[in-house]
Amino acid sequence: MKAAVAVENDHQSHIFSSPLGSFNKLIAFLSLVLLVISISSCARRATVVRVPTPPKQKYILLHVREISRLGKPLWINGKKYYPLSKLPGFVKYGMASWYGPKFHGKMTSSGEVYNMHGLTAAHKTLPLGTYVKVVNLKNGKSTVVKINDRGPFVKGRMIDLSYGAARRIDLVGAGVARVKMIVLGLEVGMWRSPAGPSPILQVPNLRQGAFTVQIGAFNDKRNALSIADRLKPLFKYVEVVPVKTSSGKGRTIFRVRVSRSKTLDEANIVRERLKRIGFEEAFVVSL
Repeated sequence: MKAAVAVENDHQSHIFSSPLGSFNKLIAFLSLVLLVISISSCARRATVVRVPTPPKQKYILLHVREISRLGKPLWINGKKYYPLSKLPGFVKYGMASWYGPKFHGKMTSSGEVYNMHGLTAAHKTLPLGTYVKVVNLKNGKSTVVKINDRGPFVKGRMIDLSYGAARRIDLVGAGVARVKMIVLGLEVGMWRSPAGPSPILQVPNLRQGAFTVQIGAFNDKRNALSIADRLKPLFKYVEVVPVKTSSGKGRTIFRVRVSRSKTLDEANIVRERLKRIGFEEAFVVSL
């Protein structure tokens, strides 16, 4: 600031003494002003900070000290899983049933061949490949199964266990039992967090995907088409899907489905709307 004032005072005292000297001093003064502006501009410029790319949304980072509240890890085929019972939306209560010989050796919705002696299950909306822990609330026995099929397509049923899984929780004789279902997370790696090593758990997004609402399955194609025609003026998307059953040679049933939704909440809105117009048996299915 002293240099600027000195130049300004000198400029004012000699501004009329010499045209050439005044011109040179004016140039010097303007150069100094530009330099000050440049320095000021640099001082205001934000510092660029490179931030590591955050993990994808399907991963939840948990510190190792938090694992205890989630329960002991489960080892399945050499991979570690943690029950996510303390996180919202990962525990469901409902009725479980089982399916066996009629479907043994048939193709499941995931493309895997159904093995009735394996530890698998069918669920209407959980992502295929998800592992869940199923607890029989009557006797406390539990088993871990992989969701590799769609179903059960019966009102009031939450999950359909393989024969092998049903035996582990004494469900075969009863046929149906009330269970607790806990979605499990897969440890896919470790992350060096500021607090220490933390496992990265892969958690399926249960509320996003591709969903539809099934209102029924019909033996007669004409009945299915008739109902679909009645629904088309009310909904943007209505389809009739032919499906070959495992029992009976060449027998085909026709499923009537309404809507294609990207979230489970959207599909549930469609289901409630269908129930209000008389389709009480409607349920949401993941495509």
